[in-house]
Amino acid sequence: MPEFYALVPAAGSGSRMGGKLPKQYLPLAGQPMIYHALATLCACADITTVFVVLTPGDTQFHEYDWLAFGDKLQPLYCGGATRAESVTNGLMAAELEPDDWVLVHDAARPCLTGAQLARLIEELRDDEVGGILAVPVADTLKRADAAQRIAHTEDRDGLWQAQTPQMFRTGLLLQALLTAPMVTDEASAVEALGLHPKLVASETTNFKVTYPQDVKLAELLLKGKM
Repeated sequence: MPEFYALVPAAGSGSRMGGKLPKQYLPLAGQPMIYHALATLCACADITTVFVVLTPGDTQFHEYDWLAFGDKLQPLYCGGATRAESVTNGLMAAELEPDDWVLVHDAARPCLTGAQLARLIEELRDDEVGGILAVPVADTLKRADAAQRIAHTEDRDGLWQAQTPQMFRTGLLLQALLTAPMVTDEASAVEALGLHPKLVASETTNFKVTYPQDVKLAELLLKGKM
């Protein structure tokens, strides 16, 4: 039987946050931001191991207390210059079986819930391709011109906003990333192979912390969860 693994690329600097610390280590609800995503993944009984992919020069990860996660949490110091490179390097270093499932999750999505994670696994465990958590686009979308004026309104019918985790077989995902190394998410690489990942309905609370104002909202959600 194939096993389930999680992989969290955390080798980025988070430059849009404007802080001195890499974004994954910014304080959030009493812990570094990455802690919350790792806690949810490690608490999932279906997941065998949670790999966190760090930059080779990372000296901060071991400054924090990860004892609560035991051996289920495994750091890999092989992060690359891009997300795709970090995920590729992590998959190679983890040496998983090609048929094993891997769930790639953003370190900056701290509000992932166990229910969202369970729904993703349940809907995809027998799927031929795999898929991602996502939400239908609710806002009206405007296309801008060069002068930052509205060129036209986009039709949002059928549009979804991609989230993570993104869940695929290890062998398929590695092949996809080696074929399309410039993508910004794993589903795009799988799409480049001509396949069609499934969209699994999530909630907007599983948002990515990108800008400083996002931190306050994430803290409110996490404190309510705790």
